[in-house]
Amino acid sequence: MATKAGKKRMTQSEVLNHFADKFGMKRSQVRELFDELANLASNEVKGNGEFVLPGFGKLVLSERKAREGRNPQTGETIQIPAKTTLKFRVSKAMKDTVVPKK
Repeated sequence: MATKAGKKRMTQSEVLNHFADKFGMKRSQVRELFDELANLASNEVKGNGEFVLPGFGKLVLSERKAREGRNPQTGETIQIPAKTTLKFRVSKAMKDTVVPKK
């Protein structure tokens, strides 16, 4: 998948290699670290409704209300049930770094 500038995004393997090289760790250790971070985030969101990753943002459980929608093929009105979703809110510091104020 190409990004706006035409560059390809980093693959999972490239991310693991970057951290392994940067900190002199084995790829398996880096993978284990990321797996544990994902487990920690999952458990915290289940228990507390949110997980903060300092400098990046936070994962937050969000409740969506039931609503009416339309079937795009038939135009028929349908009921969409309420559901719980997971959202990621980017931190202000990260946002200002990536998309500077004008």
